[in-house]
Amino acid sequence: MQEIIDRIDWQKISLLPVIVQDSTSQEVLMMAYMNKEALSLSLTTKVAHYFSRSKQRIWKKGESSGHIQQIHSFNIDCDNDTLLIKVTQTGVACHTGRRSCFFTELESGKINSEVEVSSEALYGVIDTLYHTIQERKNADPSTSWTAKLLSKGENTILKKVVEEAGEFSFAYKDSDEHEIIYEAADLTYHVLVALAAKNISPDRVKQELARRFNMSGIIEKNSRED
Repeated sequence: MQEIIDRIDWQKISLLPVIVQDSTSQEVLMMAYMNKEALSLSLTTKVAHYFSRSKQRIWKKGESSGHIQQIHSFNIDCDNDTLLIKVTQTGVACHTGRRSCFFTELESGKINSEVEVSSEALYGVIDTLYHTIQERKNADPSTSWTAKLLSKGENTILKKVVEEAGEFSFAYKDSDEHEIIYEAADLTYHVLVALAAKNISPDRVKQELARRFNMSGIIEKNSRED
């Protein structure tokens, strides 16, 4: 196994670009990255594992959605720094719910494929909202509040987070259940905008919360103060 992994020119790259192609139709489904561990898992299990730059961890394709990729072949390019894998795709490959990630014509901006599965059904509302915010980064600020907020920069984003935290606190103090929920949603949205501006996936927040399980809150707080 190590001999195979060492065929990659790791001195040139830290992450291996991977082109993913449907083994039957030959359609290009997506492009992702593998580090050595992800490649080893993929070779061993014949199920695609990647390294997520946004999540900063290994992820099994389909771990949330069940839309896994069964690998049939691995082909390295002539420079030993790009991989082509051919797969059987269960469900869809793209987080938008489309079959392929390559659905937008660059010159015209035309969308050439339909959504097959709701992204909320695949990943939940938080991850879907985060991806939507990321997609708004290049939108016209006059057509999108999210794009406008992102275009205003750090101070405006932080001001909104503080503002929404204050409104949530007042709603909580007033014991107004409807307003508590409404303001919590506003606060969550603006925190996600702040995370997206820094390209920090909410998955990394989930990882931090998972790290704290079975850990005393007092001990965790003291560890940050040391």
